[in-house]
Amino acid sequence: MVRPKKSLGQHFLRDDNIARKIVQSLPATTGSVVLEIGPGMGVLTRHLLAVPGIKLYCIEIDRESVSYLREHYPELGERLIEGDFLETIPAIPPGKYSIIGNFPYNISSQIFFRVLEQRDRVEHLVGMVQKEVAERIAATHGSKTYGILSVLLKAFYNIELLFKVPPGVFNPPPKVMSAVIRLTRNDREKLPCNEATFVKVVKQGFNNRRKTLRNALKNLNLPAEISALELLNNRAEQLSVEQFLQLTLLIENSRGDH
Repeated sequence: MVRPKKSLGQHFLRDDNIARKIVQSLPATTGSVVLEIGPGMGVLTRHLLAVPGIKLYCIEIDRESVSYLREHYPELGERLIEGDFLETIPAIPPGKYSIIGNFPYNISSQIFFRVLEQRDRVEHLVGMVQKEVAERIAATHGSKTYGILSVLLKAFYNIELLFKVPPGVFNPPPKVMSAVIRLTRNDREKLPCNEATFVKVVKQGFNNRRKTLRNALKNLNLPAEISALELLNNRAEQLSVEQFLQLTLLIENSRGDH
């Protein structure tokens, strides 16, 4: 047995039915490369290894968990990597891959930002996170929970909140509900605007979410014709992803960036 470590945000899932349901939520076919983040004691790993034809890799930061997995799942061999997903992309074959995991709550948002960096490769993700985080990511515009991560992820992924998971199925039980979320890469290869400007507009808008965008974006020194747009009467949470992209494009065109 591995002792859950608070410093790593570990809450080990101990319900086999939920583990099976999570694995079945991943659209993996023969030849698929799958990366499990933070396998712990292998509650998902066991079911993943039983999926026909996939090539499973696991990355685990906890040395004690790595030792446990090496002992109980020797078939993983070199595909079990000791490391931190936030710091290094594991040595997996070139091309597309999918991600699955019961993510530590304290770094789940960082994992999603990392996935955004790898969006040309990550085609699916199924992850268990804190329910509030899942709701925030899956939220649509007009919702109070809609935010930066919602917009940036929805620019490149279709997002589904699949099901909720109660605290009692974990060791130790977290103080919050959990939920399983699925990301599926959409068809957008490239944004119609500069990505850095898009991110800046989105972050600036939501960092001042109580203000209208006209006031929230003042620091960006927008040209007068942009500041006058009716769209800027809205707050950030009221704009869809497409509207944020349109606004960014208008800002760039007004500055002659295109």
